[in-house]
Amino acid sequence: MTKKRETNVRIVTICVFIATFMTAIEGTIISTAMPTIVGSLKGINIMNWVISIYLLTNAMMTPIYGKLADKIGRKPVFMVGILIFIIGSALSGISQNMIQLIIFRAIQGIGAGSIVPVSLTIIADLYPIEKRANILGLNSAAWGIASIVGPLAGGFIVDYVGWHWIFLINVPIGLVLMLLFWIYMIEDDFEIDKGPVDYLGSVILVVMLMSLLYGFQTISDGFSFITIISFASFFLALYLFIRTEKRVPDPIISLDLFKNKTYVIVNLIAALISGFLMGVEVYIPMWMQGVAGTTATIGGIVLAPMSVIWMFGSFLGGKIMNKFNNRQIILMGLLPILMGGIFLVLVTETTPYSTFLIFSAIFGVGFGLTMTILTVLAQSTVESHHMGVATSIFTLSRTVGQTIMISAFGLVLNSTMDKGLVAKESLGANKGMMNKLINPHTANELPSELIGDLRNILSGSIHNVFLVGVCLVVIALVLNQFQKKVSLK
Repeated sequence: MTKKRETNVRIVTICVFIATFMTAIEGTIISTAMPTIVGSLKGINIMNWVISIYLLTNAMMTPIYGKLADKIGRKPVFMVGILIFIIGSALSGISQNMIQLIIFRAIQGIGAGSIVPVSLTIIADLYPIEKRANILGLNSAAWGIASIVGPLAGGFIVDYVGWHWIFLINVPIGLVLMLLFWIYMIEDDFEIDKGPVDYLGSVILVVMLMSLLYGFQTISDGFSFITIISFASFFLALYLFIRTEKRVPDPIISLDLFKNKTYVIVNLIAALISGFLMGVEVYIPMWMQGVAGTTATIGGIVLAPMSVIWMFGSFLGGKIMNKFNNRQIILMGLLPILMGGIFLVLVTETTPYSTFLIFSAIFGVGFGLTMTILTVLAQSTVESHHMGVATSIFTLSRTVGQTIMISAFGLVLNSTMDKGLVAKESLGANKGMMNKLINPHTANELPSELIGDLRNILSGSIHNVFLVGVCLVVIALVLNQFQKKVSLK
């Protein structure tokens, strides 16, 4: 009798980790290479779209891939996503101008949109709930490692190989992953849903998300006519989407999910905490470089403890899941984040570097514990046939939270900074000087008599950003109290 083939859990898990890391580092490795890419392809006025378009298309496709993973299986959706990502990477690596690069990065983002949500769904399929937190912790570590390794690897590749290989290196890695996944991921028992696909709902969903995320992208530069049009398009698309999903037999996103109070609150908390995480990752290095006067490398390393200890927080979540309910565990995770946020509001220019490292580690415990338990909750509080969609919506909630809050933080920073500069206008202070201040390579070009005032303006502006971040954590704490108590045994 022929032995039935089964999934090789270890190899598939490693493939999931590598795929997650590959997409995570794609968002960080390019930051170091951008000056070289702009110098090679020209087009400095549209350079931001090289990063933004990747995030936009990634977010737009996430819920669609989640639904497909529930209908036709995790394996084909995951492999198609990697294939599209490989094609986008190869085309990006041979781009001849900035327009081409932006288009090809959009393709790359479309492929990447399948990898994170389907990876989390595969982990949920392979591991029982008591082991899942540990695996999710290791998977989350890929993002932390990517945030540290990405800029360093980007600099090395640009200096010694060429910027094209920032994208081309994904091709051989992706092909190996596809081969391993094809051989070792077995889904023979998956029941394929042959029902009609909600094409209209999918199209409206893409328009809705594109309008929302693009609208918030434009806010950081101030409200404009394009911003108004974007948000008007979003609300119109939202109305049409809800109307469509109520009528089709198998909607792309089941509106019944939003009747689940715990699931809704979990997604709201994830959006808030992911938004604050963006503030931590962007504005602590800015403080270190612009206010404390450190180098870019030293400013980035301050977040290393958070990335490393994040895994510990996830493992801790796995250990205590059987002892506490969901509200208690999330509270345990939010309190260290709140403590770290209050510290950031109170820091001064003379706060020692070592203190930042300590609180970076405290953030790691809080974020690791909170995000892991929220992921487990998002998957375990819905029916199994909705797991792919539920996981993708959870991933989307985090992305939307990050997009909205990074725009809000930019508004807070710029408005506070502008007020401070007006007060010092008589001394010759201007916005250009602030740009020089946050760049360690140009800070020494500023008049020495103005550096103290400029640092005060910058520190006050960043303090306001951190204050908004603390408010997000407080709202998350309040929302957590409205959750229904759920045992995670």
